[in-house]
Amino acid sequence: MKKHLYKSSDRVLAGVLGGIANYFNLDPTLVRLLFALATVFCFPLVFFYIIAAIVVPSEPSYEDRHYVNDDDNDNNEL
Repeated sequence: MKKHLYKSSDRVLAGVLGGIANYFNLDPTLVRLLFALATVFCFPLVFFYIIAAIVVPSEPSYEDRHYVNDDDNDNNEL
């Protein structure tokens, strides 16, 4: 199964860091703290966060992930 990067539904701001934590199987609090420390030394990371908040899609809901299209289940009956 291929992994995808999504914004997390467990959001503090835009959900980007929570999504990164989910992608790498890390604790979201740890990722947020590391990002906060990194922005002290490298402020342009804030711009990358804003860009990621715009570009990274939101996590699909349970219904979207488990939607079964009736057309796919047809037995081609005529």
